[in-house]
Amino acid sequence: MSEHDHGDGGSPLFSSDDDGPPPAGTTADGARSSGRRRARRRSGCLPMLIVLTLLVVGGVFLVRSIDVANPFSSEPDDFEGAGSGAVTFEVSAGDSISAMAQNLESLDVVASADAFIEAAADDDRSGSIQQGLYRLRKEMSAASALDLIVGGTTRGEQFTFVAGKTVEEIVGLLARDTDIPRAQFEKALDVPASLGLPESAEDDAEGYLFPGSYLVFEDSTATSILSEMVAGQQRAAEEVDLPAAAERLGYSEHDLMTIASLIQAEGSLLDEKGKSKIARVIYNRLENPTGETVGKLQLDATIDFIYGEKVARRTIPEIDAVADNPYNTYSNAGLPPGPIATPSMDALRAAVDPADGPWFYYVTVNLETGLTKFAVTYTDFLQLSAELDEYCDTQSDRC
Repeated sequence: MSEHDHGDGGSPLFSSDDDGPPPAGTTADGARSSGRRRARRRSGCLPMLIVLTLLVVGGVFLVRSIDVANPFSSEPDDFEGAGSGAVTFEVSAGDSISAMAQNLESLDVVASADAFIEAAADDDRSGSIQQGLYRLRKEMSAASALDLIVGGTTRGEQFTFVAGKTVEEIVGLLARDTDIPRAQFEKALDVPASLGLPESAEDDAEGYLFPGSYLVFEDSTATSILSEMVAGQQRAAEEVDLPAAAERLGYSEHDLMTIASLIQAEGSLLDEKGKSKIARVIYNRLENPTGETVGKLQLDATIDFIYGEKVARRTIPEIDAVADNPYNTYSNAGLPPGPIATPSMDALRAAVDPADGPWFYYVTVNLETGLTKFAVTYTDFLQLSAELDEYCDTQSDRC
């Protein structure tokens, strides 16, 4: 072997300066003691080999440990199992798998978007996901979440109910648009306790099936659908603090729900401010038994409720024909027995916070725009009625 094979073989390993004693393993003149050098080399290499072997073996175990349970692993975070609770998840038109994955992670349905993306990449069905609203659970494995979405069994249909509907009308719409027979809804209504109705409802769902959007799933039942609508009323009542309002105004919670339904039926075209003025007229009539209307509400909407149909104007013969009905507010003073329709949130707010004013009357003088004018005296009311007559003469199709 040439000296060039040693790299920098021209550099001494030890200093030959005379400033100190020679290093161990050399003679006084700096020559090496070859025998002792060999001995030291043997005794030093064996421990080194052992250490290296242990490091290599330890490294293998370390790598395996990292692969199994290491926070720096390349495997995406994922929950285990089918999860729990209920989450509504929406797939919008044009959503990519990545967008779905991010939304699922933000809802805490899956542990990571990457886990869902990987699950979808391994499943040919992921290309057939339909837009819509799905009922999922929190903390599901990505594969479980994908199964529910691609299976379609938890995709719900959304139904929206406007305010002002009676129970009869709501049941008719549900029976028409779902696969659930009308008889099943009627049977559910016959067991009010199963619907979660508040005690103040007095076992009658009228006015307590709150308007709004609701999801109907493949496994939904008549009871579950109606219960969700009742829950909507409970959320609305909590929002306006119905118990506190009842105590403040001197009415029961059921009374306030009844008043809210009357406001809705009479002022469906009005905004919240207009509804609050109708609320004041109702309270003025109720609280002044010797006033202009001698304590009677005299509302056409209650006559509509009796007949089961809505018309623009009721005639005196029609009103007199149902004089004995407790919902006839022309012949009976005070409130009717209960709500006559589902109130909107605006109507409920108006019922608990009526406007200030002396009005006893109002007339909607334009049935297209909902323009409503208010009056204090019966004489003023007659003038407003004449204005409505004039409108009807030119717009007979609306009257």
